Amino acid sequence: MSRLAGLETPRLILDRSRLEANIARMAAAVGALGVALRPHLKTAKSAAVGELATAGRTRGITVSTLQEAEYFADHGFTDITYAVGIAPGKLDRAAALIGRGVDLKVIADTVDAARAVADHGAAFKLLIEVDCGDRRGGVAPDGDTLLAMAEALATSKTARLDGVLTHAGHSYGVADPDEIRRIAEEERVAVVKAADRLRAAGHEIRTVSAGSTPTALFSRDATGLTEYRAGVFVFFDLDQQSRGICQREELALSVLATVIGHNREAGKVLIDAGGLALSKDRGANAFRPEVGYGEVCDAAGSPIPGVFVTSVSQEHGHVVLPDPALFDRLPVGSLVRVLPNHACMTAAAYPEYTVLEDGAPDAVWSRCNGW
Repeated sequence: MSRLAGLETPRLILDRSRLEANIARMAAAVGALGVALRPHLKTAKSAAVGELATAGRTRGITVSTLQEAEYFADHGFTDITYAVGIAPGKLDRAAALIGRGVDLKVIADTVDAARAVADHGAAFKLLIEVDCGDRRGGVAPDGDTLLAMAEALATSKTARLDGVLTHAGHSYGVADPDEIRRIAEEERVAVVKAADRLRAAGHEIRTVSAGSTPTALFSRDATGLTEYRAGVFVFFDLDQQSRGICQREELALSVLATVIGHNREAGKVLIDAGGLALSKDRGANAFRPEVGYGEVCDAAGSPIPGVFVTSVSQEHGHVVLPDPALFDRLPVGSLVRVLPNHACMTAAAYPEYTVLEDGAPDAVWSRCNGW
């Protein structure tokens, strides 16, 4: 009988030994570059994971929502970067965290946002977001907006410019290690250039922040940076595995599901983990098109060769079987574990982790959701 028998499904499973090994790998990589690691806990959204990710190092963390910031502050994390552009309507809520003693850094990429921060009256620390090629957000490192934003902060009696921040999200779109290294250098050069321009204009710059999981792991030079931010490394996922960032054996997160039906005419079994339980992210398909919505493993976590979640309904996962003999291996009521495409998106459906130690349930860790 499976050691997971009796657990209700779908359920989010976290392998603690893999989690700890992944954290150690990232800490060693960033430590070798001589900068701090500020883990992005938008992936885990868990204080227990945060404790492990910061153990023995600075407790500085990154979050993506104010809900996360409040949750982690409640659990004793007081050095927090809120790494999503601040909207004026959220300044009061963010200021309440500062009032609680949280060292909160916010980011922006417009002069209007910088002025709103400057005029609010709270002791905000602002990081100017720099575009290093991802084209999601941020100002050009050699553009006029960078200096104009800094000037907007210069006369504030309460807020101050703390530094610059960038994110090489385009590193997720390549699978060649040399190309990832090129993007990592592109990321570094852009944000350091922005910091140097601001310093030359007379502004004090304390923080020069860069990072994504691929660039943090593959970078060869962090000169000029003060920290790397990375998040999905704590769990990894098929998206990262498909690009060669990690191996399948490093994937710490899976979804426990139950086989709920056989459709022999269609050549597939159904599981009780569908689009909501797995997410509809298909990121790994760019490099591993066979993956579909997740790779199916047995209850112990060993992959079943050639078996993937091929399509999803809201509460159904459709698993086309390459061999009819697999119907006998996967009877109705049997348990499987699905390795997710994108750990952050999959985990967002769940309020907690069932943590495995040596393959058996050992603990339940909370996580926060929402905004």
